Amino acid sequence: MTRLPRLQGKELVRVLERSGFRVIRIRAVTLFLGILMEERLWCRAHSGEVIGPGLLRAILRDVEISPEEFRRYL
Repeated sequence: MTRLPRLQGKELVRVLERSGFRVIRIRAVTLFLGILMEERLWCRAHSGEVIGPGLLRAILRDVEISPEEFRRYL
């Protein structure tokens, strides 16, 4: 199993944008991301907050991206 890095919230958003998501809106600390307005994901993260591997793995599971594919977008 591949180890996942620790990222800040703003870095995670950049990686998800490279994979096709876009920020729909930001409300307080909740980011609403979507692909072509069909699929929506909300992610609670401050821009400077460190996202650990467990939460990152859960987010990747929600957006159906494998850890190997995620590493390509880094």
